[in-house]
Amino acid sequence: MLKTFADLDLSPNLLRALEEIDYQRPTQVQAMTIPEALEGKDILASAPTGTGKSAAFLLPALQHLDDFPRREPGPARILILTPTRELAIQVADEARQLAKYTRHKVFTITGGISYQDHADILATTQDIVVATPGRLMEYIEAERFDCRAIETLILDEADRMLDMGFGPVVDRLSKECRWRKQTFLFSATLEGRGVEGFTADLLNEPAEINAEPSRRERKKITQWYHRADNMAHKIDLLKNILTEQAERSIVFVKTRERLAELRGHLETAKIPCAWIQGEMAQESRNNAISRFRDGTVNVLIATDVAARGIDLPDVSHVINFDMPRTADVYLHRIGRTARAGKKGNAVSLIEAHDQPMMERVGRYIKEDDIIKERFIEGLKPKHKKPVFKNKQKKNAKKKAALAKKKAPKKKKK
Repeated sequence: MLKTFADLDLSPNLLRALEEIDYQRPTQVQAMTIPEALEGKDILASAPTGTGKSAAFLLPALQHLDDFPRREPGPARILILTPTRELAIQVADEARQLAKYTRHKVFTITGGISYQDHADILATTQDIVVATPGRLMEYIEAERFDCRAIETLILDEADRMLDMGFGPVVDRLSKECRWRKQTFLFSATLEGRGVEGFTADLLNEPAEINAEPSRRERKKITQWYHRADNMAHKIDLLKNILTEQAERSIVFVKTRERLAELRGHLETAKIPCAWIQGEMAQESRNNAISRFRDGTVNVLIATDVAARGIDLPDVSHVINFDMPRTADVYLHRIGRTARAGKKGNAVSLIEAHDQPMMERVGRYIKEDDIIKERFIEGLKPKHKKPVFKNKQKKNAKKKAALAKKKAPKKKKK
């Protein structure tokens, strides 16, 4: 594992920017990806949210621009596609931070900005363009965006692009950028026929990177859970955590119905909150995220679908009000805290039926004892901790085997 960014053979202006934003050492995905990318290989990478994947593709892209400076003004050389406007803005902001001591220009093409404003800027020289697929395609069809100069095509959160139906548009964009030298594809997971189809068409003998967060990276997140006897008890636990322990929290729920219910409870308790959910008007969604981002409210309630791809600063606590359906989603959720080298907390509020999921999560992250149970004075559960069914079966088998051994043997006649 590389210990410093200086070990990556990056130019001094990039190292200076990294030092200024306090990126002290490469994360696993950065250490695995950057050397392969600098050698000119295509990249196929799986990395959960919060592991530093944006810098893993931005640094080699910026280094490429440094190594091969443009000789004359012209269109963009690096194209980054993201599934949502919020993610495009986040990636562009990080690119500008990393490019601070270079002359590279970064521009976004997304919905919500007037066509003419975009067109005027596109007429000037751009180095990196971060775009959502649908909006970019509009500009290509109107002959306002020239793909022939693109040297590196980067797909961020490719799995979500497929989920949102962008597959055909991305295929078209890939063909428009057919003169490129390099392609990076980043996804939360590389499983599923969709992503496999994507990769076969887009990538040429890629270096495969599978970057689960290292133990050191995970240790930045303190994880624990509280048992709840029922829904009323669960809501009381949440109120206590939000008012007594947490500074800035994202609370995850499983459905829009649960979100509406929880929102009502918090409003009654005079705990200000914002919320995001699927099929929400873009303006309302942007407003909710802005209110949380600028500190107007310090609690954001979210469903998994709505929260995907959003990077929010200084989240002290991720709270699983409802446990996710799969263990990998648990990892994605808790990755919202402890970002940019900071520490964070992940709290799960579980009822009896959630207990088997806690065990599955422990097995998935390969550290069964990492998630401890904690108690809040005055809110301790009254019921005993349930025994998992599989353990009950094992115990029953052991008892049966023991009884068989102890049973007197029948004499042969």
